[in-house]
Amino acid sequence: MDEYDRKILSVLSIEGRISMTALGERVGLSKTPVTARVKRLEEEGVITGYRATLSASKLGVEHIAFLEVKLSDTREKALDAFNQAVRAIPEVEACHMIAGGFDYLIKVRTSDIFAYRQVLGEQLSRLPNVASTSTYISMQSVVDTAPIDL
Repeated sequence: MDEYDRKILSVLSIEGRISMTALGERVGLSKTPVTARVKRLEEEGVITGYRATLSASKLGVEHIAFLEVKLSDTREKALDAFNQAVRAIPEVEACHMIAGGFDYLIKVRTSDIFAYRQVLGEQLSRLPNVASTSTYISMQSVVDTAPIDL
């Protein structure tokens, strides 16, 4: 990967629908070589897809909570069961296994605190092997480049 590839990726990460002609102009290449580079980056798995950036406020899902989860069992089978189950909850925007004082950090996006409370009580707390949870409510998103999944 060279400087041109990095420039291409930088532009595409912000403007995924830019034309190849415009992309080439932005990075200093003509349409043919920039198209070839994009195709190669896709084939190599560097570019894994393209998506639209959605407005949380227009969709009514501005409430963000972060949930610390401690499991009662952290053997591989228990982790696999938790991982599979958490993927099925549409309000979960991100889930990360953490090294530290708890096992997982989950980002949950809902319409409001009442909707979050329902998701917590009916789905998140009932995930396999959950021993305890702690919730942190986001007051303001200062930097958030994560896509919104519906």
